Amino acid sequence: MNADAFVPLQFERLPEDQMCQEARAFYQRMRLRRSVRDFAPDPVPREVIEQALLAAGTAPSGANKQPWHFAVVTDPAIKRDIRIAAEAEEREFYQRRAPQEWLQDLAPLGTDDQKPFLETAPVLIGIFLQKFNAGDDGGKHKNYYTSESVGIATGLLISALHLAGLATLTHTPSPMRFLNTILKRPSDERPYILLVVGYPAAGVTVPNITKQPLANISSFFDPEPAQ
Repeated sequence: MNADAFVPLQFERLPEDQMCQEARAFYQRMRLRRSVRDFAPDPVPREVIEQALLAAGTAPSGANKQPWHFAVVTDPAIKRDIRIAAEAEEREFYQRRAPQEWLQDLAPLGTDDQKPFLETAPVLIGIFLQKFNAGDDGGKHKNYYTSESVGIATGLLISALHLAGLATLTHTPSPMRFLNTILKRPSDERPYILLVVGYPAAGVTVPNITKQPLANISSFFDPEPAQ
C-alpha cells in the first residue's frame, strides 16, 4: 500500500462539559431553523454560499466518490425559467397526481402550486445526484450509496447556511428533470433537491408546528446495571 495513502487524523478530544455545551449550543441554534416561503430579494454574499458548499463537500460518501453537484443560480432569467417549469409540475401534482390524504396533510402548511419564492429569493441551488463519475481513463464509473451521500451533504449545506444567518427551503417538485435542461446538467444526473436560499422577508410567519421529543425519535440500549 502507498505510504501516503493515510495521514494522521486531526481530532481534538474535548472535556465532557465542553462537549455537552457544544452539543446544546448547536441544538439550540438548529431548533430555530424553519423552512421559509417568503424571501427578501436582498443579495447574499457569494463567499457565504461558497463556504457553505465547501462544508457540504466534506460529507462522507460511498468509496469517497462524492456523487454531488451544486448548481448555483442568481440570474433572474434562469430563476424565472425554473419557476415556470416548477409551477407546471406543481399544478399537475395538486390538481391530478396527489392523493387526497397527501393534500390533507399539506393543507395546514398553506402550500399550493404557486412558487413566487423561486424568483424572489436571491439564490437557488440545484443539488444533483451523480450516478456515475468520469474516471481518469475517460470511462464512466459507478458511484455508491448515492442517495445517502447526497442526503448527508444536503444536510450539512442546510446547516451551514442556517448558521451563517440565511433561511432555506427544500423544494422538490416532481419530476424535476427540467432542471437538467435549464441548468445544463448531464442526463445521467438526477435532480435531488432545489434549495431556495436567502433572507426571510420582513414580518414573515411560519406554520406553528412542533418536533417530536427525544423519547419518540430515539432508542438507547445501555448495558444492564451490575448486580
